Amino acid sequence: MLFWLFIAAWIATGMVSAGHAIIYKRDPRSAAIWLFVSFVFPILGPWAYWGFGINRIERKAMKLRGRRARAFSVESRAASRPPGLSEDELIGHLRPLRNIADRVTRLPMVGGNKLTPLHNGEQLYPEMLAAIASAEKNVTLESYIFDWDDTGRRFAQALGEVARRGVKVHVLLDGIGAVGAVSRIGRMLLKSGAVVAAFFPLGLPFGRFRINLRNHRKILVVDGKIGFTGGMNITSKHYVTGGKHNRIEDLHFKVEGPVVAQLQEAFVEDWYLAKDEALTDDEYFPEVTPCGDALCRAIISGPDENLEKIHWILLGALASAQRSVRIVTPYFVPTPTLTNAMVMAALRGVRITLVIPSVLDIPFVRWAMDAYLWQVLKYGISVYRRPPPFTHTKLMVVDERWLLVGSANLDRRSFRLNFEFNVEGYDRELAGELSGWIDELVRPLPPVTLEMVDSRSTLCRLRDGFVKLFSPYL
Repeated sequence: MLFWLFIAAWIATGMVSAGHAIIYKRDPRSAAIWLFVSFVFPILGPWAYWGFGINRIERKAMKLRGRRARAFSVESRAASRPPGLSEDELIGHLRPLRNIADRVTRLPMVGGNKLTPLHNGEQLYPEMLAAIASAEKNVTLESYIFDWDDTGRRFAQALGEVARRGVKVHVLLDGIGAVGAVSRIGRMLLKSGAVVAAFFPLGLPFGRFRINLRNHRKILVVDGKIGFTGGMNITSKHYVTGGKHNRIEDLHFKVEGPVVAQLQEAFVEDWYLAKDEALTDDEYFPEVTPCGDALCRAIISGPDENLEKIHWILLGALASAQRSVRIVTPYFVPTPTLTNAMVMAALRGVRITLVIPSVLDIPFVRWAMDAYLWQVLKYGISVYRRPPPFTHTKLMVVDERWLLVGSANLDRRSFRLNFEFNVEGYDRELAGELSGWIDELVRPLPPVTLEMVDSRSTLCRLRDGFVKLFSPYL
């Protein structure tokens, strides 16, 4: 009797999972794989599908009021542009990219912004801590990792101090990336009046069913006027001058100007999803005075209505480039479409430089990357491996005029599974500065050649190709 009950449960759960995959999976190859898994592995297969195969969510509608709505009005956008600078001067021949982004994203381009690059923890953390200490009304902080080390404790102490003097402090951490720190930080900050929440907290078997969905964003906003975003988490590993073997070099940006409201927009939406609480008071979205020349826009991407927005922007940038594309990324596990876009740009004569780390924090991702490199090297794309410390920077610069900064890697997880946050900017001075910085990074490095990649042993190539099969989930 138990045997037949087991068989019935196997067939029923398999049919439900397989039917869901057939209806909702966009990629027929993915649907076929889950169809196979659901019926071949009794009970475990359907369980795996509901835990790993369903990677979309629907957000509840949230109506925001007050200044937030006015911050993105046509009038405020026009007023935010510095006198004497036109969009045509800033955007130039990249107008097709601007048009693509207008249609892909739901936030407007705003002028009058200033982006300041901050390298590694030595430059970034003092700026962030000083901004937190200066807070008068509110601090919103979102991070994928918040290590409970010397740096994490300094941030927790700084947040607690401003909370005790009446500043509203909201801290949102990913339920997996910061799983070890949420309870410690929460206990410390709750005593001071701050609020800490976990985004999709881990609580198997039912607490977090969609294990793949992670909030990879890094956002800090102080009083709605000063923002920080980029690739850095909160951890002592980002101090590269120390003697630790697991150091991580990275790039973050201080953001000033009207686009800060869009950083706040992303945090407020994530907070609402995590806590069902809307931070809609005017104080979170004050009027911000223009302070620079950059035209900027936030690109919010994730496994919801914002699916693959970063991916589309990257494709648009490669299609619009005329002279050069410089990319720094810790993980290069591209989609076939992105690979083809890079190759087509190179065939048009665009000089493409790709900088990746020589040593990764996750070895098997390096194996998958090696399996992809021949596809770009074959068509003249320049690839350089940067030696340790681990290069965690995420940066793209096109024609020394446009740049994309933020949390997204060039991998399928960032495009389809993670909640990511990037900022695009038209700023010729900054784009030129960062282009020069990338050129200096690669100047002493020997280029990776097709012969080097092809010289891997057969066993290595089999290993790399096998890991590549799992690239959508790396």
